[in-house]
Amino acid sequence: MALTPLAVSALALLAERPMHPYEMYQLLLERHEDRFVKIRPGSLYHAVQRLEDERLVEATGTDRDGNRPERTTYAITAEGRVAMTARIREILQRPVREYPHLPLALAEAHNVPAEQVAADLRQYLVALDDDIAELASVLRAARDRGKPETYLVGGDYLLTMSTAQRDWIALLITRIDTKDFAWQPHLA
Repeated sequence: MALTPLAVSALALLAERPMHPYEMYQLLLERHEDRFVKIRPGSLYHAVQRLEDERLVEATGTDRDGNRPERTTYAITAEGRVAMTARIREILQRPVREYPHLPLALAEAHNVPAEQVAADLRQYLVALDDDIAELASVLRAARDRGKPETYLVGGDYLLTMSTAQRDWIALLITRIDTKDFAWQPHLA
């Protein structure tokens, strides 16, 4: 079974120490790892259950806090460490074809008037600039807390890619505005 990004994140947390899924969820959000992987409590619980079914994690105990439901604590198994490491290495070794929404919209933008595309991309840039500022702030705070660079490399990558995307979109908007980009609308 190829590990999903959420499964890799769960295993990585359990490689740090045993914990229950809700604690994992809170920690992922606290660390802003929702920038790397889509995180929902239900999805995380299902991912942990699948990992247990595959014997990559094991339940180490349950506890109850007040009237709350019982919480099962999990730990990574030796097989889980091997699977996590293998999946990380696999991803590092070769690109994975991903299907983000923006390239699709750009590929089909010829169906929209050039002026509207430029206006829409200006809105995208505002949101992207906000995202870049937030990410830079999170990274700065982590560095100020003394987090090692190895823990921040994913965030640095996202910041670099977002900045490059912003610069590319800004240039495209300029080219559309100055008519340097020969806009050819879709012909019916």
